[in-house]
Amino acid sequence: MNNLKKLGASALAGSLVAFSASAGEMTVSGGANLYMTTTDENGKTTFSNDDHVTFSGSGELDNGMTVTFSLQLDGDESDDGAIDNHSITIDTDGSGTITYAGHGGDSVLGGMDDKTPTAYEEAWDGLTQTGTDSVINGYGGNDLIRYDSPSINGATVHASVLLNSAAAYNGVYNDFGITFKPEMAEGLEIGYAMGETEATAGTPIDDSTLYVKYAYGPITVGYQQSESDAASATNSDESDTIGISYQVTDDFSVSYNEHTYNDGDWTSDEEYSGISASYTMGGITIAGHMNTVENRGGSATAADVEGYELNLGFAF
Repeated sequence: MNNLKKLGASALAGSLVAFSASAGEMTVSGGANLYMTTTDENGKTTFSNDDHVTFSGSGELDNGMTVTFSLQLDGDESDDGAIDNHSITIDTDGSGTITYAGHGGDSVLGGMDDKTPTAYEEAWDGLTQTGTDSVINGYGGNDLIRYDSPSINGATVHASVLLNSAAAYNGVYNDFGITFKPEMAEGLEIGYAMGETEATAGTPIDDSTLYVKYAYGPITVGYQQSESDAASATNSDESDTIGISYQVTDDFSVSYNEHTYNDGDWTSDEEYSGISASYTMGGITIAGHMNTVENRGGSATAADVEGYELNLGFAF
């Protein structure tokens, strides 16, 4: 598979060189972030940073299709040198887009794990966990192929397949979904996605999520319900999420979110809540969140956990 990826990248690079004078285009963008984070009120505050540069080359083929190759160099990556996210996208000129993501691609369900509005991060983000999931999101990974249809009267179809044999899903994983933005109801968005996982051979698990989001002026509200249903299990994992965001000015936004999660065997739901804010001026963004979880691990006697993150980001 590595040889295939290298061959595809080399062939695309050669094509870009061949027609770059008339149809090719190369762009470079980048960013850097400084973080101050704590994931537990009993833990120490940590400081970290990340930085990346993304090269993107695209060109139009004779048949009208547009091919785009994207490669991100990340100073934090060590497993594969400095190479992080990389993908090839084919815009089929009216029939949708097909993307092969060697790394950094979103599956359909993974990309819809939490669509409630937020100014920075989700209510469940950045908190010390107990080893269980806090969100239902299917699976994602390297070597992902994804298809996104064109919008037809506001409806867009999505499908993805993950091409490797990780033990977590016993072979190929695939999912699909649909998003709908009705033309007669401006600001309304509805989405649904489902996928099947198989952590134990012969015991499929059906994951699904449904969300609705509505924007009116500077206010956006959203609700989402997700479920993971194992055929052999007595109870299903479930989560509910709500969120509201307010665009105070063009540069400043705030949000509040709540998220509950239950793995089916717990006597109590994990209850997350979070406040986020973001302020942008030019290429600089200052953002952060304060999140809390109660009943961690489904135990009503577990101590509450609070965490926060402050991010200073630069885009160039």
